[in-house]
Amino acid sequence: MDTPKEPSGQDGYWYGRDPEHPKARDVLHAVRSYRAAETQVRRHTQDAMGMNENDLLAMRCLMQARQTGGSLGPKDLSRLLGISTASTTALIDRLERGGYVRRRARPNDRRAWEIVPTDASDSDVRRTVGDMHRRMLQAAAELSPQEAETVIRFMARLSSALNGTNPDQAPPQ
Repeated sequence: MDTPKEPSGQDGYWYGRDPEHPKARDVLHAVRSYRAAETQVRRHTQDAMGMNENDLLAMRCLMQARQTGGSLGPKDLSRLLGISTASTTALIDRLERGGYVRRRARPNDRRAWEIVPTDASDSDVRRTVGDMHRRMLQAAAELSPQEAETVIRFMARLSSALNGTNPDQAPPQ
């Protein structure tokens, strides 16, 4: 994938190079290039599957819950996605019409509903993003343990910087 080019006369960031930290700007540019590539892939995935951002996030949450032996109900999705119950109902209706999920009564409480991905949606998602995930996992697997720890610490610090939190108190991912 091509990374976006900087406007003419600019070489990557909003501020000049810091002589005390000559590689910091290059690192941030690499992160920005990764984010641009990720955004492009996410848009392609959404287009390929006919979903919007929240639909795709909901599918990820539902598939992760199923993978760990759990399930999610409408209230769970609403909380995880930070959307209203009305928006959650519309999202579930949309995914159900598309054949991606189905509603079923919870086995332990027949009055409550759980939302489960269909087998077809699992296949669709794996076919659409499977190769990309394998390539990403391979890139991470090629890191030495020390490099992996450095990346993990850096990403935690970067997330904390964006969130305005203390990196030592960042929640585990």
